[in-house]
Amino acid sequence: MNKAILMGRLTKEPELRYTSTNNTPVCSFTLAVNRAFSKQGEEKQADFIPVVVWNKLAEFCGKYFQKGRQVVIVGRIQTRTWDDNEGKRHYVTEIVAEEAHFADSKKSEESSSKPSFGGTSSSEDGFYPIGDDDELPF
Repeated sequence: MNKAILMGRLTKEPELRYTSTNNTPVCSFTLAVNRAFSKQGEEKQADFIPVVVWNKLAEFCGKYFQKGRQVVIVGRIQTRTWDDNEGKRHYVTEIVAEEAHFADSKKSEESSSKPSFGGTSSSEDGFYPIGDDDELPF
């Protein structure tokens, strides 16, 4: 089984292009994925993982993903090699995405006022206070 699930932030704008042979959309970007641990007294470290997305999902990522956005990618790990014009062999390990999801909330990117519900304002975590006497709305 080959399945990878990553959550991280895009390090730059995604690059959407189309193959020259059959005009297939392909999008590539790099995710900065924080490591779960760090040495005491040191800053958290991140791994920078290349991601490749194909077809309709590639067009979606190219249109809606932006630098700094936190996303979740589900896919598979793939390795490939190629020889450049000078005959030097190159190796790359990347994630080929099969699913892509937003992981940060719209609230974090917008600076608009918080929504209200029934005359009470929400708390920072999105819950609304209900008094002891109030009936539930359902």
